[in-house]
Amino acid sequence: MTVTFLRVVVVGMLVILVAGCGGGSPADEYLQDPAALRRGKSVFVGTCGAYCHSFSAGARDAPYLFDCTWIHGGSDQEVFATIANGVPTTRMISFGGKLPEGDADIWRVVAFLKSRRPDC
Repeated sequence: MTVTFLRVVVVGMLVILVAGCGGGSPADEYLQDPAALRRGKSVFVGTCGAYCHSFSAGARDAPYLFDCTWIHGGSDQEVFATIANGVPTTRMISFGGKLPEGDADIWRVVAFLKSRRPDC
């Protein structure tokens, strides 16, 4: 088994666990924490916004992430999985295991993106 496959299985299990418990995602908790949102913005700016994504629609060729149109799913768990696992055959690399605070940083980015989107 490859690391990527195992990561997909673990993320899938987490999605089932969170959905089955009736609770929200970790991003919902981070939405209430100004320090977590600042950290999420900092990680986004330094790893995503600095290279591919933009704060302005159409400014770059990578998808704009501050609207309601999500190519790979817009639920918190789907956004987490896209960031953690990347998207094969695109330039969206996997950030799972690569950020200083691991999955917590990915969830903070999800919370930051969610905080900047209109209600979808």
